[in-house]
Amino acid sequence: MNTCEAMMRSTIPAYPINRPHPMQLLLASAKLMHDQSPTLPLAELSEPAFEQEARCFVNDLKAYTPDELQALYQCNETIARQNHARFAAFERVSPTIPALFAYNGQAYKHLNANTIDLDSLIYAQSHLWIVSFLYGLLRPLDGIHPYRLEGRAELATAGGKTLFEYWRPKLTEQLVEAVKADDGCLVWLAPDEFTHLVNWKRLNRVLKVVRPVFQVEKDGKRRTQAVWAKTCRGAMARMVLLERISRPEDLTAFAYEGFHYEPARGDQECPLFVRFNL
Repeated sequence: MNTCEAMMRSTIPAYPINRPHPMQLLLASAKLMHDQSPTLPLAELSEPAFEQEARCFVNDLKAYTPDELQALYQCNETIARQNHARFAAFERVSPTIPALFAYNGQAYKHLNANTIDLDSLIYAQSHLWIVSFLYGLLRPLDGIHPYRLEGRAELATAGGKTLFEYWRPKLTEQLVEAVKADDGCLVWLAPDEFTHLVNWKRLNRVLKVVRPVFQVEKDGKRRTQAVWAKTCRGAMARMVLLERISRPEDLTAFAYEGFHYEPARGDQECPLFVRFNL
């Protein structure tokens, strides 16, 4: 029985979002998304914290032609037309998709939500955030619609600001409040681009932010490769959820696809995991 089938046969309890828990995780959304929902009753999905803001942005985007979306996304015609259709049907499409199951990028392939047990999904609902240009911040079982959006977009609802500028104060306060209500530790498993959605200096000043680094070493040179970094972020999030890891120092147990912790390099805030390509 897969996770979604199990959820159909179970009553999901109220999500204890505000109950103190160890560590919060943050993943980035992905451009690739599924268009179909798993077989999960709609009544059992939570609502995104910034649902109304997302709907306002979608109303802005409905005014864009496919050509204008293509210019905004810097993508091909097929992607532009797909998202033009998504925005046009946004409020009519039902059911929505649980956020953790909606994204189909590299990190989510290796998190592999479809094989995570029900208890771990409920645990994730209180421990994992997904940062999104459209929805702001999401919990794993928030119901969302497929979309594509870029942080540099300037939409009418944002009052002439980019989405980075619009979301920054809102997401900073939401994260600070949520993480402080826990043990004050945030594990940041998102690319550099997404640091611009928050006040990064304030986040690091008032919270303990742990930002794992994943690098490939070959011929004595180390560098970050985007595909491997995304792969490891998803796999590390999966490890934390399944094993209920509660202390950042226990992240050093992570080992995946040849990546291992390098204790002689990095530091407590940026633990380094290296794969050696010979």
